[in-house]
Amino acid sequence: MSAGRGKRKQLLLAACFIPLLAAAEAQQPVQLRTAAQEGTEPKFIADGRGRIGGLCIDIMRAVEQIDPGLRFVGDQLWKPLIRAYSELEAGLEDVQCAVQRTVDREKRFNFIGPSLYAIEYHFLLRQNDNAVIQSWDDVRKLAPNGIVLVNRGFAAGDIVAAMGGIEVDASSTSPELNLQKLIAGRGRLYFHRGPGLQKLLQRTGTADKIKILPQVMYSANLYFATSKQLDSKISERLAAALNQLEKKGELERLMRKWD
Repeated sequence: MSAGRGKRKQLLLAACFIPLLAAAEAQQPVQLRTAAQEGTEPKFIADGRGRIGGLCIDIMRAVEQIDPGLRFVGDQLWKPLIRAYSELEAGLEDVQCAVQRTVDREKRFNFIGPSLYAIEYHFLLRQNDNAVIQSWDDVRKLAPNGIVLVNRGFAAGDIVAAMGGIEVDASSTSPELNLQKLIAGRGRLYFHRGPGLQKLLQRTGTADKIKILPQVMYSANLYFATSKQLDSKISERLAAALNQLEKKGELERLMRKWD
């Protein structure tokens, strides 16, 4: 075979191979980097078998069913909430599931799609404490024995601080630590959100020591948050998938599953 014919054959093979390579690359799903947020059940829960489950895991798997070209990665890796949000802001992560929308967070992230679900904040109290809480004034009247425990880095701290006149302890990063502090008398109340409060007490073995007060003190909607560096076309695809899940009633069904 002459050198010319050999070169033409190589060019022909390359011409055939390049479209195949491009097609293969086009079929590769877009990876959306995320993380499982510590202390946020039922959004993320250790299933006891070395895996992470929960409401957000179910939502992400449902998105992947709607749009197979999107794939979440990192959802089996635990991270403190503060770190997860810091990495989202820095563009080291692409998305975070079920984030409460605040003025500060709107400066740091983009919020997309419909509300995933609503949360309701309650006070948790020691079983032998007879305090009656029906308003924020009732909390203020507990002073000087009225320390409210919240999780560090969570929106709960900002909510209580905005009410004014209430002493807040936001030094602990997890519900488990704050429940133990409450039992030990290192706080009068623990301010935390449902769904999943009763399951939290059952899982931590504290249901006989702590009660959930019935009064809803604050409510908010949670959304998917994305890094401001994420390509807008990918954000639009994710939002479209979430809108489909809402229209099908799937978001509500998953919420009921974990309530």
